[in-house]
Amino acid sequence: MKKKKIVVIGSGFSSLSASCYLAKAGYDVLILEKNYEIGGRARQLKKNGFVFDIGPTFYWMPDVFESFFGDFKKSPEQFYNLIKLNPAYRVYFGQGDAISIADNLGEIKGTFEGIEEGSARKLEKFISLAKKNYDLAIKQLVYKPGENVFEIINMQTILRISDFFRSTKRQIGRYVKNKKLRSILEFPVLFLGAKPSNTPSFYNFMNYADFGLGTWHPMGGMYKVVEAMTSLALQLGVEIRTNDPVQGFEIEGDQVKRVKTTKESYDCDIVLSGADYHHTEALLPLEFRQYPESFWQKKIFAPSALLFYVAFDKKIKNVSHHTLFFDTDFEAHAKTIYDTNEWAEKPLFYGSFPSITDNTTAPEGKEAGIFLIPIASDLKDTPDIREQYFDQIIRRLEYLTDQKVAEHIIFKESYCVNDFKADYNSYKGNAYGLANTLRQTHILRPKMKSKKLKNLYFTGQLTVPGPGVPPSLISGKIVSDLISKYH
Repeated sequence: MKKKKIVVIGSGFSSLSASCYLAKAGYDVLILEKNYEIGGRARQLKKNGFVFDIGPTFYWMPDVFESFFGDFKKSPEQFYNLIKLNPAYRVYFGQGDAISIADNLGEIKGTFEGIEEGSARKLEKFISLAKKNYDLAIKQLVYKPGENVFEIINMQTILRISDFFRSTKRQIGRYVKNKKLRSILEFPVLFLGAKPSNTPSFYNFMNYADFGLGTWHPMGGMYKVVEAMTSLALQLGVEIRTNDPVQGFEIEGDQVKRVKTTKESYDCDIVLSGADYHHTEALLPLEFRQYPESFWQKKIFAPSALLFYVAFDKKIKNVSHHTLFFDTDFEAHAKTIYDTNEWAEKPLFYGSFPSITDNTTAPEGKEAGIFLIPIASDLKDTPDIREQYFDQIIRRLEYLTDQKVAEHIIFKESYCVNDFKADYNSYKGNAYGLANTLRQTHILRPKMKSKKLKNLYFTGQLTVPGPGVPPSLISGKIVSDLISKYH
């Protein structure tokens, strides 16, 4: 019997995940990637002996990666060397005023207690609650396709109903009062793409991912995960074609019959898009689009980002592999992202220095630095604006860590809104997809299965379960099961 042909658009984490599951299930899978490199947002920049992850740099929720590879009787260790970071990260609040988060809860409790008396006991209680939510989310909720609300209604979720209507910010305020400690506990939900005040407290399971499971680093960078998944896909018989952007579809009746690219047309039985959802629908005739432009305009998108990839000719002092710079007003910064849609005057920023842990990412005695400023999507993006913010964060880095670094820069590259649009057809240049707010959770997210075309499906950070690398792996598994269900 001839295998059904599935054309997968895009080669990000969700597309690679789905392709592996679909190939294992017996489908003939072809991936079409518009860029020269596989990996979607998770690409790498290599220059003069330096290696930078262009996209994700945090490796959280290692159990999700283990589960993915385990489904193919493999393990992450067969593909890459994983190191648990200690400290997991460091947070700066002022000059010489930093808090380091250890790789185990015992030491973290000691850190909290040293800052706020009684907080160790409260933190233990909070993380215990976060673990219960994590177990519920991973075992019963996040692997659901969002076809109907009854997928997530059970006795455990009913008992936790208040967690879906109370904000993360409010809940954290019940456990710790110190502003710095609250900032640290609020930080993980930023991975979900929304303000802590707009994120349901159920998502405190991200705090368990942080303090309970720890922060890891695959030696060679996050792109090692892409390489591992690509290797697995090829072993399973998946065909991958790069530099082949999709231009449109040929439709017969209520089904896509061919996918048209700049190079040729591909016959198909099923189409799965891991590319930007809005962009994919824009390639369809109006009558086959599920969501009008007004639908997308009303949605709350996760931030975009201004990124810099910087090579230093010396080692940088007083920083960790992951370092957060919270020396300015978080609420004021968040307001510019989610409310006023403008550039922040003094934004918070994040720095990753992978060469502290991984000597493959920079020549000996030198440092690779990745800097990220969360920003509103669709902002005006010019070279002058980029340079202005680069100068600001380098000055603040020097001040906060008490050292000179500007004069030690060998080269730098930047990446921002215009690049997200050009490289990924990202809606308004967003970096992380659709925010996980209460009104954008589960069945309220764009559907995986098209309501207009019987053989068109979607996966990735605009569908369920949401933004982030582990959710993208999960999204790939969910949609592959959905395809098998209907085909």
